[in-house]
Amino acid sequence: SLAGIENLPCELQRNFQLMRELDQRTEDKKAEIDSLAAAYIESVRNMLPEERVEHLRKIQSAYSKCKEYSDDKVQLAMQTYEMVDKHIRRLDADLARFEADLKDKLEGSDFETPGSRSLKKGRSQKDKRSSRGRGRRTSEEDTPKKKKLKGGSEFADTILSVHPSDVLDMPVDPNEPTYCLCHQVSYGEMIGCDNPDCPIEWFHFACVDLTTKPKGKWFCPRCVQERKKKK
Repeated sequence: SLAGIENLPCELQRNFQLMRELDQRTEDKKAEIDSLAAAYIESVRNMLPEERVEHLRKIQSAYSKCKEYSDDKVQLAMQTYEMVDKHIRRLDADLARFEADLKDKLEGSDFETPGSRSLKKGRSQKDKRSSRGRGRRTSEEDTPKKKKLKGGSEFADTILSVHPSDVLDMPVDPNEPTYCLCHQVSYGEMIGCDNPDCPIEWFHFACVDLTTKPKGKWFCPRCVQERKKKK
């Protein structure tokens, strides 16, 4: 699969070069048609019937050639598309196999996702109210956080270093809880709203325009609006 992808740029370049050559032939033939048509109009009155037929035959033949070149370009474009699509399908299949292997490895370990850990802990409303503020839960103790596999394996480090956008592109377990304004699963750094009645609770930094943990209490955009209305 990878070997095929490495050759793809060369194959694409070859096909595009052939398409450019066909396009140039078409343009040259169109110029020839214009010249033949102009000559026919200029001399048609002085031509014998046989000469008129022959001249028109040349014009028709030139048009036929133009159509052949155009058909060849279309076929070449379709082959190029199918070539790229074939590699995409192979990559999709490899990615699906990789994700299946990854899921099997994670299910066979003690790795816990932030969502599953929050479900296991099952924080009660009382715990939320007695907390010193979820805005502080970006700390190592409370934030939905990444947990290494036993022994701190390199595999775990690799999995946990996946970029958030890559995580969003992967299939989501329907049983995994979602958070934030974006209704996505936990990933990266997250912050908790200090409103104990907040229906969402946890938010991704990027979704609430944060790059670092703010000092003091923090309220999500929805709760801020509700607090303003009450005032």
